[in-house]
Amino acid sequence: MPHHARTEIVDAPPAAVFAILDDVTRAPEWLARCTQLDNLSGGPTAVGTQLRYHYKDGGRTGVMDGRVVAREQDHKLTNSFTDKMMDVTVDFDVEPGPTPRQTRLTHTITIGTKGFGKLLTPVINRQLPAQTEGAMTELKRLAESGG
Repeated sequence: MPHHARTEIVDAPPAAVFAILDDVTRAPEWLARCTQLDNLSGGPTAVGTQLRYHYKDGGRTGVMDGRVVAREQDHKLTNSFTDKMMDVTVDFDVEPGPTPRQTRLTHTITIGTKGFGKLLTPVINRQLPAQTEGAMTELKRLAESGG
């Protein structure tokens, strides 16, 4: 099962980092494959909020249905997405950093492949570290620029 985690120290307070993660409309700003992330439930995100993730991977586009499975304001956000080939868990742990104005951000992705998706497991294992690290680089840039 493909799995990758990355931790970064971000020069922004935890509340600022969490605000970027919690705003589903901002996902395309930091997640390269994401073209849109919708909150289907409306209102603020909470455990149980229904999500729809639109993505582009090379020339292929797709949609995954999801939901918020864990949310603790300024500390934790976990979303789960599924389609016919994969079950994806996207997790963020937001902790105070070494100084009061810093955040220790850990981003973990776990992908369970199923059906035809099992054939993609070796490719996913190779691509997942770069995708996770790219997302973290963009999140860090956004948070540190006051975005």
